Amino acid sequence: MTPAFDVRDLEVRYGGRIAVDGVSLRARPGEIVALLGPNGAGKSTLLEALSTAVAPDRGRIEVFGHDVTAEPVAARRRIGMVFQEQTLDVDLPVERNLWFHARLFGLPRTRARSRIDEVLERFGLADRRRDPVEELSGGLARRLEIARALLHSPGLLILDEPTTGLDPEVRRAVWADLARLRDDERVTVLYATHYLAEAELADSVAIIHNGLKVRSGAPAVLKEELAATALILSTSDDEAAAAELVHAGFDASSGPGGVLVRCARPEQRIAEVVRAVTVPVTEVALREPSLDDVYFATTEA
Repeated sequence: MTPAFDVRDLEVRYGGRIAVDGVSLRARPGEIVALLGPNGAGKSTLLEALSTAVAPDRGRIEVFGHDVTAEPVAARRRIGMVFQEQTLDVDLPVERNLWFHARLFGLPRTRARSRIDEVLERFGLADRRRDPVEELSGGLARRLEIARALLHSPGLLILDEPTTGLDPEVRRAVWADLARLRDDERVTVLYATHYLAEAELADSVAIIHNGLKVRSGAPAVLKEELAATALILSTSDDEAAAAELVHAGFDASSGPGGVLVRCARPEQRIAEVVRAVTVPVTEVALREPSLDDVYFATTEA
């Protein structure tokens, strides 16, 4: 099966600075992939190279088998792009924004009309088609941008920080839309985010740090590989207990949830941990690793 996208040893430089450093990444059709990393990590540059907006300095990128350098037009026809900043013409009605996009991609008039009707209906915008964009809420405007990106029926939808500035309810609606695209139309979705909770929604996560892909895989697999199960202790004096555990050689810290103790095979060391504490221990629990643990263990290494 031809990958939806295939990035191999990608390097992108800005002057003397390497923004993307030897990254390789691929996805199957119908897969949701998250690029997770802090601002300035290289996520946006990677997306720009994939979408043909930035030329690679080294490496190769293919979109459904089309080399983005040798066949940029063919590659772009398979890509829908949603930028971090809104790019709609706010003075024009919803429908007119879509017509401009249809003309840009050369859709025949009959096909364009049917696709506009389809995407407006899919994203709950049919009754707003004649409203100026400036009258839309932030959530509806984002939905319109996704609808516009899908107008020419691309197989790959690329989104850069798609829910920045949206409230939690609207963010949930956007992710429900993306999941439906994957499930109903097998659209591949690639998005950049610095929200750990949003990365959990992906089928696969690539953690980007200082231009490098430092780890990738399904969220559940990344957690299993971390082997970072920890102990949580509730005590009569958590700060004192944490200090005693650190003195005994454990990686321990106190917080709102109690004393967090990270160690190998913690389920086998409960008695040892409890013996190292002189203050009363009221409860001991095992905590499974989260994607937060994966992210911070990877980027702080």
